[in-house]
Amino acid sequence: MKISARNSLKGTVKKVVPGTVNTEITLEVAPGVELVSIITKSSAEKLGLAEGKEAYAVIKSSDVIVAVD
Repeated sequence: MKISARNSLKGTVKKVVPGTVNTEITLEVAPGVELVSIITKSSAEKLGLAEGKEAYAVIKSSDVIVAVD
């Protein structure tokens, strides 16, 4: 995976809260350290995000983007 953002943190999906339009994703990037991101429901489904799956928090300016490889 190649991206332009300089900050990415690998973690494990700890919690997925789907909504009507958006889904809240909680990633544990270190023991006791969590990041929360709100992404579209369709993006969460396309990425196959589920509890226990590894994913990346990609930080660009003030946005946190979720990625998988």
